[in-house]
Amino acid sequence: MRTVFIIILVIIGQQISNAQNNTFLYSVGVTDSLYSKVLNESRDIYIQVPESYQNDTTKQYPVVYILDGEVFLPTVANVFNFYSGGFMPEMVIVGISNAKHRTRDLTPSKITTKYGMPFNEENGEAVNFLKFIKDELIPYVESNYRVTDYRTLIGHSYGGLFAMYSLVNDPDIFDNYLCIDPSLDWDNQKLLKQTKEVLSNQDFSKKSLYVSLSGQLHMQNPEITINNVMQDTTDFTIFSRSNLMLSEIIEDNKQSGLSYTWQFYPNDLHGTIPLPSIRDGLLSTFEWFQWENTSKINDPETSKDELLRIVNYREEKLLNHFGYHVSPYPEELLNMSGYMNLDMQQPEKSKMYFELALKYFPKSANAYDSMADYYESQNDIQNALAFVTKAYELSGSDYYKKRMEDLKAQN
Repeated sequence: MRTVFIIILVIIGQQISNAQNNTFLYSVGVTDSLYSKVLNESRDIYIQVPESYQNDTTKQYPVVYILDGEVFLPTVANVFNFYSGGFMPEMVIVGISNAKHRTRDLTPSKITTKYGMPFNEENGEAVNFLKFIKDELIPYVESNYRVTDYRTLIGHSYGGLFAMYSLVNDPDIFDNYLCIDPSLDWDNQKLLKQTKEVLSNQDFSKKSLYVSLSGQLHMQNPEITINNVMQDTTDFTIFSRSNLMLSEIIEDNKQSGLSYTWQFYPNDLHGTIPLPSIRDGLLSTFEWFQWENTSKINDPETSKDELLRIVNYREEKLLNHFGYHVSPYPEELLNMSGYMNLDMQQPEKSKMYFELALKYFPKSANAYDSMADYYESQNDIQNALAFVTKAYELSGSDYYKKRMEDLKAQN
């Protein structure tokens, strides 16, 4: 079926709140929950699925987990709305609520004093929270949503500290880590010391870490800059110095193979840095996913063999990163490229694209119908009828039934 593809920015839904009688133009995520035996409590989660999730019930998606999900899920969802496809893969987004027991769950060791003052807030149980994520949350998500085992973790502040704790203590849970202005000063930089030891003797070659630092380097002294902050020895800069020390540790342990990106936001505060960091961190993490050779793909002079080489290269690259086979391009793009080449009187290229659509999307009735269009354009009615028949068998659509009758009349 020849399809016209138009990219539109839309407002996705309207929600009426009877309690407050307010109208919202945009809502994101649905609330779910599960009971945790590890934490001995129920935990809310928030799920956002890609638009294509409902259209293809066989497709599975990578998944991104967000700490403080009730706060940051809308930001992550907006980034994916703008950049999914050519810049990063479509993903299922899981926001984890940390509205209660946040300090308890996200800090990796127990303290009773902080900066010389008594600290009475419950803390230091990250080991249990990580066990909850690994043994309860991830199995729950994988049982109830179509996700793969390719996972990304995003955390800010204590959440960034927890994400770093997860990388150091159980790196196999996630593939990518975004630590946004992480609180690495916790417990006299205890996690930093552990990180230094672990990076020196473990392989992290399949892991990606993004760390950001806000411009709030010193709460009281504007003379402290990124260039001289490491010379300061006061408690006012231990937060930012800990962040920079992590970079030094990673730089000194390149043999670990950890893929690392660090970014400084001089004009952002601790509370504002999540917005730009989520965007930049995801773009950096998935830089390898971005479409390559687009100029060659769009050039009508590029040979069929060269185009096929580009497709095969991308397929292999995605396999190396994801660890499983995925289509190098969306079905819509392969389909559209087939019709474009058909219109440009390049039937061999057109056939190649339609064959690729069938290869990667063998259960798509539309892919078979598109191949039927190709054969009909070549006056091969017998093959056109065979492919339309397959499309009808897959979908039962009256459209394909009518087309079968029309082709039989020509045969």
